[in-house]
Amino acid sequence: MDKVSSSIKTDLYKIEIQSPSGNLLIADEPMDKGGKDLGFSPKELLIAALAACTSATLRMYADRKQWDLQEVKIDLDLDRNDSENKTYINRKIRLIGNLDEEQRARLLDIANKCPIHKILSNPIGIHTELLPLS
Repeated sequence: MDKVSSSIKTDLYKIEIQSPSGNLLIADEPMDKGGKDLGFSPKELLIAALAACTSATLRMYADRKQWDLQEVKIDLDLDRNDSENKTYINRKIRLIGNLDEEQRARLLDIANKCPIHKILSNPIGIHTELLPLS
């Protein structure tokens, strides 16, 4: 099971997020929402996870196949359509290297199989419990 923990104190909207291995990142809200823009917003973190997973998955696959993939560049944006009650993530992938069309098509297929893509493409259940004071 993957785990992270977060903590927010009195500094408005600055959130420290820590992994079990000790990696730390800061999340914050943009200034127009009352934050200080000290880190990624929660929505940016969500699509950043997809960008990171897609990039790593493509790199691993190309390396395993010994394809000449020099670089992967990904642009993502997240749009919410309230009338449809649906969120859209738009992902644009640029593959740089000496790849033929068959390799490029296969890498697109692989991008759609990265673990975070699979998570976001399927129903997600969230169980929340309030812990007692410590």
